[in-house]
Amino acid sequence: MSDNKISAARRRLGYSSEEQTRRGFRSVARTLLNEQELPPDVIEPQLAHSERNKVRAAYNEAQRPLERRKMMQA
Repeated sequence: MSDNKISAARRRLGYSSEEQTRRGFRSVARTLLNEQELPPDVIEPQLAHSERNKVRAAYNEAQRPLERRKMMQA
């Protein structure tokens, strides 16, 4: 999502930029998904995080769409 969309969503929820940031939303999402014991291989791509292990990133192109869809619906 663009910064503008995140800012607009934050304002609609009643938060100012001092109360909640884009990174803050991602942090909350990551925490809630971790508490559901979802695998990092499903969470990280959804948050648009890239694989830090360069060898693994080069060979693993799995997107895991079904698991990501279930995660987002939950």
